[in-house]
Amino acid sequence: MKRLIVVFLLVHGIIGIGLAQGKYITKTGHIWFYGATPMENIDAHNHQAAGIIDSKTGDIIISVLMKSFEFPKALMQEHFNENYVESTKFPKGSFKGTITNMKDINLAKDGKYKATVEGDLTVHGEVKKIKTDGTIEVKDGKLMVTSKFNVAPEDFKIIIPGLVREKIAKEMEVNVDMTFDPMK
Repeated sequence: MKRLIVVFLLVHGIIGIGLAQGKYITKTGHIWFYGATPMENIDAHNHQAAGIIDSKTGDIIISVLMKSFEFPKALMQEHFNENYVESTKFPKGSFKGTITNMKDINLAKDGKYKATVEGDLTVHGEVKKIKTDGTIEVKDGKLMVTSKFNVAPEDFKIIIPGLVREKIAKEMEVNVDMTFDPMK
């Protein structure tokens, strides 16, 4: 019986290692957005983005709690969560896509590599296809992923009241800065 348990644990451990190989994970990714107008700038940061990259397929999934975005003004944060993204009704934003040129990124060699990502960005319950370029820096076995792209609130059916329309940019610059560690 002891031998059977040892064999089971050994096989289970090997299978678990095999499933984790080639995957990179983070729970502390930094995503922020910025929009400028003559009346006011909006700048919000989130340091709790979770993500996983499968280096074999190039698949990437990122998830972020909308309430975790921090604004310089408490009133901005309140309006963002209650009136615009309705974070109680739509608590998460996500991206599910593929690094289309994963074969060009040498994970065994430190360096910076251009990456192209395509996929579905979901915010406020709405899905929009996006394609953007970024950088993957391989350093000491980790992947530092950076990207920048623009989105329009109206693409996600986020309604901006006329009273504050001039204070909110028609497009927001979204920045991604995440460090992925090898999954163990």
